[in-house]
Amino acid sequence: MKTIFLFCALTLAAAGALIWRAAARPSSFGSFSSAAKAPVAELIANPTRFLGKTVAVEGTISAQCKSMGCFFFFRSGKSALRVDLQEIAMHAPMREGRRARVEGQIVPYDGGYQLAASGVEFE
Repeated sequence: MKTIFLFCALTLAAAGALIWRAAARPSSFGSFSSAAKAPVAELIANPTRFLGKTVAVEGTISAQCKSMGCFFFFRSGKSALRVDLQEIAMHAPMREGRRARVEGQIVPYDGGYQLAASGVEFE
């Protein structure tokens, strides 16, 4: 009887540790350099003004890559800014609908522009 009780207790402890580890995923990736903040609307409207400059932006994630989480979008009205995470978090946690803070540079992408993240922090 003691053996069964001990086995059950060890199994519960191991399961608890695994659940805690899975729930404690990182919420910050890459590095931050205290770059100047820019509004999402401004980055969408005038992306060439920010080429080659590191900027910080905050917003609510409106959509995220469903397969790996490697990119997401910030919206401003009907327009969206694509934020690429491939260099820092290829398998980012799904955070659609939550807020995020991002630092990175505007770069050309698919006939337009995107923010290539060097740091991202999810709330």
